[in-house]
Amino acid sequence: MRKLMNTLYVTSEDVFLGIDGENVIVKRDDEILMRVPIHNIEAIVAFNYVGASPALMRKCAENGVSLSFFHGDRFCARIVGRENGNVILRKTQYRFSDDDSECLSISRNMILGKVHNQRYVLERARRDYPLRLDYEKLSNASGLLKQSLSYIKNCTSLDELRGYEGEAATVYFRVFDELILQNKKDFVFNGRNKRPPLDNVNAMLSFAYSLLANECAAAAYSVGLDPYVGFLHRDRPGRQSLALDIMEELRAPIADRFVLSLINKKEIDAKGFNKTESGAVIMEDSLRKTVIQKWQETKNEQILHPFLNEKIPTGLLPYVQAMLLARYLRGDINAYPPFFKR
Repeated sequence: MRKLMNTLYVTSEDVFLGIDGENVIVKRDDEILMRVPIHNIEAIVAFNYVGASPALMRKCAENGVSLSFFHGDRFCARIVGRENGNVILRKTQYRFSDDDSECLSISRNMILGKVHNQRYVLERARRDYPLRLDYEKLSNASGLLKQSLSYIKNCTSLDELRGYEGEAATVYFRVFDELILQNKKDFVFNGRNKRPPLDNVNAMLSFAYSLLANECAAAAYSVGLDPYVGFLHRDRPGRQSLALDIMEELRAPIADRFVLSLINKKEIDAKGFNKTESGAVIMEDSLRKTVIQKWQETKNEQILHPFLNEKIPTGLLPYVQAMLLARYLRGDINAYPPFFKR
């Protein structure tokens, strides 16, 4: 199992990343603001606009440290060194991705995990706050998701599976606003929108999904898989389809609950959001710093993995699921085991 290591997040827009010996340095003009030994970090996620030195990129590649760049909340690029794994695993991945029956077998399990975990989020809210939310409304939604699980188990094509997944997502997000218990004036959710996000909640969801997708891509790389070749999400230039596949079952228990926790615990407020003339809502740098700090704390929380039957840090989940997928592709296990939150 891969050990969870530190990720360096660079959120200030006007800094430059470089290397000094064995240390990553963060500079503003000629002033060094931070110095971190490269052997102490696993990944660098940069939101700065100034850039990074070619020497740092080479050093990261040599030391197995991924270097990812975001523009605002949108993932732009990721630099890695020599790939792990072997050609046989990737050839199997490519062969399976061209076989509709294999794609259905893997994707069906992933979506079973996704819908199960969406239902878990609703059931957990019903249990914890029965007097503060519309109990009957959530009960009806939970029942529909339970029904969706039976349809998904018996579906016979990828198009049918995508249809059931879309219906379940509609049911889930239709009641998502009920889960927001604090500061309803500033955090109103009227449905999922993403390009661009049109309200504060959607802006936070999109940001959390971007962080999660980046970690799922890193997880795929770490076990020797190609993050661009998926089974549910089809090939598209520039899209990390496998990373999107892996993150499906992790959206609700990690990203969605993370956003709800920040709102309901009053750890954020509306001051960190700005609405542009086009109507898009963007997060300010100060808010991103707060969200990232909380995200790191969440990654260290222990969670029980039902297949491994042991507790692991939440931040390891993408890596564990990528490892299990690779084991299935190699024939070490009979089916891909999705993550079911309990």
